[in-house]
Amino acid sequence: MITEKTKEQEMLVKVIRDFAKQEIAPVIDQYVHNGEFPTEIIQKLGELGVFGIQYPEEYGGMGEGMVCFSNVLEELARVDASVAAIVMANSSPLTILSKFGSEEQKNKWLAPIIAGKGIASIGLTEASGGSDASAMKTKAIKKENGWMINGNKLFITNSGNELNKFSVIAAATGTENGKKQTSSFIIPRETPGYVVGPKIHTIGWQAADSRELTFEDANIPDEYLVGEQGTGVKQLLTSITYGRISIAACAVGVAQGAYEEALEYAKIREAFGHQISKFQGISFKIADMATKIESARLLVHKAALLADKDEDFRKESSMAKLYATEMAMSVVQDSIQIHGGIGLSKEHRVSKMLGDAKLLEIVEGTSEIQRLTISKLVGC
Repeated sequence: MITEKTKEQEMLVKVIRDFAKQEIAPVIDQYVHNGEFPTEIIQKLGELGVFGIQYPEEYGGMGEGMVCFSNVLEELARVDASVAAIVMANSSPLTILSKFGSEEQKNKWLAPIIAGKGIASIGLTEASGGSDASAMKTKAIKKENGWMINGNKLFITNSGNELNKFSVIAAATGTENGKKQTSSFIIPRETPGYVVGPKIHTIGWQAADSRELTFEDANIPDEYLVGEQGTGVKQLLTSITYGRISIAACAVGVAQGAYEEALEYAKIREAFGHQISKFQGISFKIADMATKIESARLLVHKAALLADKDEDFRKESSMAKLYATEMAMSVVQDSIQIHGGIGLSKEHRVSKMLGDAKLLEIVEGTSEIQRLTISKLVGC
């Protein structure tokens, strides 16, 4: 299942690796300290074409697929999970538009974001529902020549910064055969009744921007409905399944960064007259970290490759997300253990990674949801 990168893909990954080291690493802590969104960094990534890696060339994308995109996300998360999360979250609404949007929607909304002219957000999660899409309370009522939307969305990444152009949101649109009908809508940022709440401060992804969105009689035209009415669940599940690969790739990146920090520290820290890397208790821990990371990377690669071949990748996507995120949490904890007291300092990278890893375990479906999904797909 392993495929070699093309020369173009290798070049792109190297460009992003160098960019992360030179453009992100030296300044990202300033954004976190000042509570600012890393606008310049995201704009530069847009100019590099990162937003269009996996999307068709006819809309300005590179057409490289999920294997390449997951490699890029790993490189970004290796240096900072916030930036990787912003890029990942931006891909979710773009995936829906790419897979289900009309030609007009793709040209009007998808192509400009691919070209780096802003970012987008996706609105699914609600305070009362969490992973239960059937509990959605946001409603879209059909009006003459359009829709009126009312409701709230919570923890919506990319929704409150100056680069945001629109959100793709899920809303209930009545019932069909006794079941709640869900549809997806494009809601431009400037829509009257589109209210953006204050930034939600989380334990990880601290430079990212997550908010509550409130829709108060927000009226949009018919052409902002994505696909057919009532097909929202299929669209959202497709986006989530792709998103789980992206989250898993970010987890591999976070773990790789934590592992490299631990290995470097273990080689320079001395105790009892020896480098601590020479102690079996430390060297075995580092060996386990390296093995877990490589295992997770292979799971991500398999899921991404199946997605690129247009085969069923739901099981592999959930497996990659489950294993990689729990692995990242384990590796970061081990890295902190190796660092000892200095690893507990808020100023040290590995302490920040702990919050980043925990968020990765939760978003796009918790570990419990992944186990539920996998158990069904293997026939339980």
